[in-house]
Amino acid sequence: MSDVLDNDHVHGSLSEVRQDLVSGDWVVIATGRAKRPHDFLRQKKASFRQPKRTCPFEKPHADALLTLASSGAGGKKIERWVEAIPNKFPAFKRGICNIFHNTGPYQWTDGVGNHEVVITRDHERSIGQMADAEVELVVRAYQERYRAIKRGDCVRYISIFHNHGQGAGATLSHPHSQIIAVPVVPSDIAKSIRGSASHFQERKECVHCVMLKFEQSDKKRLIYENDHCLVFAPFASRLAFEVRIYPKSHLSHFEEASSAEISGVSNALRVSLGKIFKGLANPDYNFFLHTAPVDGSSNFRHYHWHFEILPKTAIWAGFEIGTGIEISTIAPEDAAEFLRKVKV
Repeated sequence: MSDVLDNDHVHGSLSEVRQDLVSGDWVVIATGRAKRPHDFLRQKKASFRQPKRTCPFEKPHADALLTLASSGAGGKKIERWVEAIPNKFPAFKRGICNIFHNTGPYQWTDGVGNHEVVITRDHERSIGQMADAEVELVVRAYQERYRAIKRGDCVRYISIFHNHGQGAGATLSHPHSQIIAVPVVPSDIAKSIRGSASHFQERKECVHCVMLKFEQSDKKRLIYENDHCLVFAPFASRLAFEVRIYPKSHLSHFEEASSAEISGVSNALRVSLGKIFKGLANPDYNFFLHTAPVDGSSNFRHYHWHFEILPKTAIWAGFEIGTGIEISTIAPEDAAEFLRKVKV
């Protein structure tokens, strides 16, 4: 295959097997049975809304770990726009870490860590419907809690993620994100770190920066750009309308991002989710942060932190489960072109 990907090939009848430049994972872009962007508009689904009167996130929490205020209509101050609280049903709790046990050939350790919830004041509006200033408070809350949590003795990785919609795993409709600190480096992160390190050792350059430079010049998968961020559909998209948000400046650790970079990322996140909300009629989705592990060293300077957004446009079936190779039925070039045109 030619090194240059042309549009005729993308829209041909033969599917493509593309490789992720960082992880090495393969995905299938099933252009042979390609769908148009409008084919992904969700059918009317059952309402997933709980009334305010029964919502546990409506009232301020006495055990809040962080509260950030916002200015409302007419400059009126809203005392609690974002609130971070301990998760009432944590997957990970504080305890004694680094104690590993053996059960026959298997190894295990206690689920020691931390689990918090980041809640927005508004009961209805998703992040894609908010204003830039509101989203920025959410991302700043992520960063402030990240900095506080990383000081824990048992923390090796901190995952920040957001589930929107029942199909994406949300159990409450009130917009909220979660922060989980774990005592191990997750396998998906470890694979990404290895790929990034390998590229750097061979070519002395950041593989993510290489992608950013190419996507910015090629423009086929570019969705949005501001002074600090680039938003694009990955060349090897795992799902239709997968989106990634990268800061333009090379930085491995999210917690080290400057105030200006946080503002830029917040704007890019709001625009990206707004385009998905309007263009795909509010699908369920997950977004999450990928950043270097927590260890206080410079061993991960080759890495480049970013956010990934995965709309729920497909369900894993036998092939995906059996092989780990995901199939997307729209070319990322077409997905990007569609989202570029959505006005938010």
